[in-house]
Amino acid sequence: MLRSLFDLDLRLVRIFLAVADAGGVTIAQAKLNISQPTISSQLSTLETRLGYRLCERGRSGFRLTDQGERFRALCRTFLTTVDEFSAAARHMEKALASTLKIGLIGHTPISQNARISDAISLFRQRDEAVHFSISVKPPGELEEHLLSGAIEIAIGHFWHRVPTLDYTPLFNERQLAYCGRGHPLFARAGRLQPAEVADFDWAWRSYPLPEAQLPATSGHMTAQADNMEAVSLLVLSGCHLGYLPEHFAAPYVAQGLLAALNPQQLGYEVTFLMVTQKQTGRRPIVDAFIEDLKRAHMDLGHGHARGHREFGLVH
Repeated sequence: MLRSLFDLDLRLVRIFLAVADAGGVTIAQAKLNISQPTISSQLSTLETRLGYRLCERGRSGFRLTDQGERFRALCRTFLTTVDEFSAAARHMEKALASTLKIGLIGHTPISQNARISDAISLFRQRDEAVHFSISVKPPGELEEHLLSGAIEIAIGHFWHRVPTLDYTPLFNERQLAYCGRGHPLFARAGRLQPAEVADFDWAWRSYPLPEAQLPATSGHMTAQADNMEAVSLLVLSGCHLGYLPEHFAAPYVAQGLLAALNPQQLGYEVTFLMVTQKQTGRRPIVDAFIEDLKRAHMDLGHGHARGHREFGLVH
């Protein structure tokens, strides 16, 4: 039975995680560059130290036990912490070290991605040895990861206001209602009134958007999706109407595959936010990146006035 961390060999943990992620000993062999008997022996040693079975392996195939699944999640957290400790220990002379975890929503406007890239460039000019970990998730998952601590900075649109978090408006994104080329309304798109589109099927979001108003009854919401790419597939089919970011739909409009129903009447604005823990609970590297993100918004585009208007002052 495992009594302390010293009884747990890091090498055994890494071997188990490689096997679990590969889905079997045979597939993991090439990645680990060790023989199958050695891998099996190491797994058995780990199971003996832990006092329970991690996986079923043999002629019937490979399968993690319930305890094995939970142990795999613990391994990921454990190894991330070890890697961060190692990085910080190697770079004690640096003012900023460790890992910075950022979460983004997909299909952000190119101009805004450029500002995030500029912020990274500014950050790299600091006295730092930071490992960036950037993930792209739907809004709901971003929020969950932020609250759990899996990420420290999230950029997207969020419908909750959690007291322990800070919300800073970054920019607005214009969403318009579209139809695909095969849709009955395509020939009249551009001047359609809300009443004219109410009786058609719509693709809608699986997460709430307070700014959006469905111009139809819920009975006509016949498809749901949690990301823009999935909504676009439904709209492009010609079977559904749906809202898409104007910048995202632009290439399809240029190809004659999509058309906006009525840009003046069937559209809305979504405010993108930067969300972090309250300032008193943030690490210095998070505050440093926030400062560089502000600088990027101020320096890119049309100078300082525009930057001050777009960062933190969107209403």
